[in-house]
Amino acid sequence: MKHTTVLLLKFIICVIAFAIALDLFFDATITDILSFSVFVTLVSYMLGDRIILPNFGNVPAAIVEFLLTYMSVWIFGSILLDNYLQIAWGSIISAILITGAEIFIHLYLLNYLAANQTKERPQIHFNRRLAYGTEFAEEQDIRDKKPPEE
Repeated sequence: MKHTTVLLLKFIICVIAFAIALDLFFDATITDILSFSVFVTLVSYMLGDRIILPNFGNVPAAIVEFLLTYMSVWIFGSILLDNYLQIAWGSIISAILITGAEIFIHLYLLNYLAANQTKERPQIHFNRRLAYGTEFAEEQDIRDKKPPEE
């Protein structure tokens, strides 16, 4: 699977979700929708799909992507958009729509990861013949050149 396919799919989902949440119900420009879509696509792919999804699974990745979408629209919406009602409802609606679509992307990615990880990593064995113990000496100061007392 190519990374560009997943990124393109995520971008299309984000554009549709932000168009519904911000432009259909409220008055957002196409620049706002595209800027939110690019930001959420790139950050959610790197954080959610590449780091959290393989290590923790579908549910934590969906929760992180919901919070990421909600907080990004809330924070950047206060800068770009005029109405606080638009920011509040736009962020919750877009976060719900994107998270609902992300679950299917996560299932696709998990199936792809499981299919491509057929090889197991070889176990590293510790060779005890090459293990050397640490030797402790009696002297405390290496610059002290007194002969040992007998």
